[in-house]
Amino acid sequence: MPEAYIYDHVRTPRGRGRSDGALHEVTALRLATIPLEALKDRNNLRTDSVDDVILGVADPVGEAGSDIARFAALNAGLGEGVPGVQISRFCASGLDAVNFAAAQIMSGQHELVIGGGAESMSRVGIGASGGAWAIDPSIAIPAYFMPQGLSADLIATKYDFSRDDVDAYAVRSQKLAAKAWEEGRFGNSVVPVKDINGLTILAKDEHMRANTTIQSLAQLKPSFAELGELAGFGAVAVQSHPEIERLKYVHHAGNSSGIVDGAGAVLLGNKEAGLKHGMKARAKIRAFANIGSECAMMLTGPISVTEKLFARSGMKKSDIDLFEVNEAFSSVVLRYIQAFDIDDCKINVNGGAIALGHPLGATGAMILGTVLDELERADKATALVTLCIGGGMGTATIIERV
Repeated sequence: MPEAYIYDHVRTPRGRGRSDGALHEVTALRLATIPLEALKDRNNLRTDSVDDVILGVADPVGEAGSDIARFAALNAGLGEGVPGVQISRFCASGLDAVNFAAAQIMSGQHELVIGGGAESMSRVGIGASGGAWAIDPSIAIPAYFMPQGLSADLIATKYDFSRDDVDAYAVRSQKLAAKAWEEGRFGNSVVPVKDINGLTILAKDEHMRANTTIQSLAQLKPSFAELGELAGFGAVAVQSHPEIERLKYVHHAGNSSGIVDGAGAVLLGNKEAGLKHGMKARAKIRAFANIGSECAMMLTGPISVTEKLFARSGMKKSDIDLFEVNEAFSSVVLRYIQAFDIDDCKINVNGGAIALGHPLGATGAMILGTVLDELERADKATALVTLCIGGGMGTATIIERV
């Protein structure tokens, strides 16, 4: 079976996902185009040399819908002969796009594919695509529907993470992300967003708050208490897990992932593609997997899918040098660390979505790139990337440097 190699990756900086954010005036199409242009220019890709472009978009509606991957490929000048497809697996869409690209290569059907994602959360809005899960009683009731923040609080309650625990993890994310920027760890992979005149709109992640402390976070009220108590979702949580007596509300904006705009892309190919285009492989895809997990405690999917991935690949925890677990909420990562007894120095070492933000459909591709850069910087070999997903799912990928 052909190997799927990673030849390059880029991302935009993340802009605050609101009307006064730096990227709010940048359309979803332009946002998706930027990393594709960068990959084309950085690797001197000839017109029509890419076999497919796969982009994840969690809310593929409005300006972000109608197969934005095809039109971003055209907009980036990849050529009329380059097709595109848009996928959505909520928060894991970007990583799944990379995995789908790898599968095309490993099956021998394609030679050179781009996988990535884009999300304009300030322009399209989280949840804009709607869906039955939240509103149709035939699925909402048996699946114990609740907003994700309540699921994060359910994890904290069941596994005994205190408000101090989740806040301390959030401070860690902010400090590590700020250090990563100060030391230039993102420098080779972040492509500035520019306007039509070539002037830079944003060159650095906008969501970070490097001065965050446990004391400053202590001033924030829990974000999901009203939904839990007044809207009744706390009772749903207890019903789904009757071993707990009452839900603890510990999550808020400061220890949850930031709502941001951003896009990222990864260039993958087989060995022949690298030779043809004069590119040097940086890593290869060792294995990937998806899984369904409990709907109520929907954010524990990374644990289940990691176990599945280890079983399928024949690898184990000791084979992995670095773990990159999306910081949807603090308790997600704390539970993952607890479940696998992972050393602090091996996981999310450059911060994560709490500090940098989580542009839903793009994050998976972004954090895969981040951990590849870190493998090279630290001269390590293997990494596992994973994300939790709404509705109770998990996606994970193992990469290895070459």
